[in-house]
Amino acid sequence: MVVRKKSLLSITIVLMFFAVFFFKINSVDYADSRKPDTKEMYTNSELEYVNYLVQPATNWGVYKEKIKVKGIYLTGNTLAYNKRFYKLLDLVKTTELNAMVIDIKDDLGRLTYKSNVDMVNEIGADKHAKVGNFYEKMEILRENNIYPIARIVTFKDRLAGTKRPDLAIKTKNGKVWRDNSGNAWLNPYNREAWEYPIRIAEEAALMGFKEIQFDYVRFPTDGNRSIIDYGEESIGKTKAEVIAEFLKYARERLEPKGVYVSADIFGLVTTVKDDMRIGQHLETLATSTDILCPMVYPSHYALGSYGIAYPDSQPYKIVYTSLSRAKARIDNIKTEEPKAIIRPWLQDFSATWLRKLYGKHYINYGPEQIKAQIKAVYDAGLEEWIFWNAGNRYTEDGFEKDIDNSVIQERLE
Repeated sequence: MVVRKKSLLSITIVLMFFAVFFFKINSVDYADSRKPDTKEMYTNSELEYVNYLVQPATNWGVYKEKIKVKGIYLTGNTLAYNKRFYKLLDLVKTTELNAMVIDIKDDLGRLTYKSNVDMVNEIGADKHAKVGNFYEKMEILRENNIYPIARIVTFKDRLAGTKRPDLAIKTKNGKVWRDNSGNAWLNPYNREAWEYPIRIAEEAALMGFKEIQFDYVRFPTDGNRSIIDYGEESIGKTKAEVIAEFLKYARERLEPKGVYVSADIFGLVTTVKDDMRIGQHLETLATSTDILCPMVYPSHYALGSYGIAYPDSQPYKIVYTSLSRAKARIDNIKTEEPKAIIRPWLQDFSATWLRKLYGKHYINYGPEQIKAQIKAVYDAGLEEWIFWNAGNRYTEDGFEKDIDNSVIQERLE
């Protein structure tokens, strides 16, 4: 009797095992049969089911924040050096200033922070990142309502051009071309080369920057340019068309990230009629980007420019002439497309290299010259400006005080 019961139990267990096995096989087959097959048409019910689960990508373009920028420039090293960073933060908090232009990719192609962009990692562009606590610094800017602008040196890139010669400007014998300083340049005619700075720009947008500023968004100005071969892509297309196409494409890519796109251009672009052989033509650029930033530093104009014998000694006249003409040209463009606003780079440094050339006409820049340039901007009918000083040392008394902002003295101690 006991043996019979054991036999019945064994048979029962075996039958249960096969039943479970059969059910699992059919369940897998059934589950697989319910997966949408991309090679076949969905039924209406399947479409409703799939669309219900998939969330649409958010376009942050509608949340773009636009202010009337009054800014200063910071290098990655300044952002990393707390004493200097907090001193400049205090300057912004206690004056009319409200924005900072911060280096993200510098003149040599090095990144300020540790990046997740594949090519950055491949070529080691962030190997010696200057700022370890980058997100913390971005949060400080956000907390203090400071408008952050990411400066990206675009086509001049010694590191990327050397590590990725397939993307670089070449000589006619196929070698990487270099300018007088030994810098390699990404080839603006090569659309694959566009991807690198744009990927970095997208990452910067995700980190909290509200604007991407492309610098060196042009062709080289020095070096033996007669030996350059831009490749087959350059056939039938001008330099001005290519630079404008890049900026327009970058703006399209960055629009969903909720950021504006600005471009740094030479000061003379505001008054010359051609593209100066570097691809920067005012009218062409005006419909390709959101903001144009001409570098109208008085020190950079040749003797006699605009009828001014010593341009650096007459900052108001140089800035006003350059900007008023640029504004008039852009205002006269007949188009239904949005046109870029003009936000000039102004000068907060003394051009000591002009001392000998200028003689008794040489001047040091101080509050008077800073205020004269700002006045010229407003008199030209513009509302925004940013100041450049390579060492990030700015003339505090050149800016209007903002008594409503609190001084963050504890940060400076």
